[in-house]
Amino acid sequence: MNRRRETASRPTRRDFLRRSALAGSAVLALRNLPLRAEPAGELPTRVLGRTNQKVTILGLGTAPIGEARLPVPEAVKIFGESMDRGVTYIDTARSYGIAEEALGQLVPKRRDKLFLVTKLWTESGKQAEKLFAESLRTLKTDHLDLVHIHHIGGKDPEKVKAADGILSFLLKQKAQGKLRFIGMSGHCRPDRFVEMLKTDQIDVVMGVMNYADCNTYNFEGTVLPECRKRNVGAAAMKVYVGIKGGFKNHRNGRVGCVTPPERLEAALAYCLDLEGISVAVVGPFTLEHAIQNVDFARRYKPLTDQQREELLKRGKEIAAEIGPRYGPVA
Repeated sequence: MNRRRETASRPTRRDFLRRSALAGSAVLALRNLPLRAEPAGELPTRVLGRTNQKVTILGLGTAPIGEARLPVPEAVKIFGESMDRGVTYIDTARSYGIAEEALGQLVPKRRDKLFLVTKLWTESGKQAEKLFAESLRTLKTDHLDLVHIHHIGGKDPEKVKAADGILSFLLKQKAQGKLRFIGMSGHCRPDRFVEMLKTDQIDVVMGVMNYADCNTYNFEGTVLPECRKRNVGAAAMKVYVGIKGGFKNHRNGRVGCVTPPERLEAALAYCLDLEGISVAVVGPFTLEHAIQNVDFARRYKPLTDQQREELLKRGKEIAAEIGPRYGPVA
């Protein structure tokens, strides 16, 4: 696809902040929308690489609600509504506040319908053992479908791969049937993802992929081709162009993304259009957000060339403003 040369002047930081504030106000206005009932039915699914597991194209991210520490009953309601509307790919982590606790009230009765994912933020096998046991206990399950070695860009690959490292521990859990698949996730240094893929022990990768950060971290151009080459499953996160540290302030008029409401559906489609992406993980902030995300996924259609060109043009402007906020690029 030929991209048109940009002729518009580069926006000032003041322009960017003004647009972000308007986006936040508009997203909060969603709370006043009535909840419209959706007909029962399954969401579209895709095969998650060499796992051969069918997963819904929309994954439920639990970080915004978990880290904002909503009351557990409210979190249960939002997570449960997403599941009731067909989302089966559930993404959480030990570090996500109350997220695993809330999910633990939903998982037991739905376990066979869910693809349950958590993350461990450590290089150490010993620490991973402790966190893994806590996740099983809190989620009230005897096994996990996928565990990510989280923040791989901030870890020493040699320590991760060491005999006493987290990868060795996870391989043992996989052999014992407590874990089905091993993954890695993170926000920066895509070169470290590529290095870890060479172990051939990684089944799934989740990285930052969106219409803006393709200009910064470019997981799309570095990690995703390696996933396709090795038939490794791939998930996109930060789909709506997340802001670092945005989770805790969403009830005060700020949201965790810079994408305005009218562009959210196109942002999701951008990720789902990427060759090799099976699921886009999106964390709702409210019940309304959760319902809206499911609606987007139900009616997903690939972007036209014009839509993609316009979205990427705006993404380039955003990337210039927010930069590499998740850590080093290399």
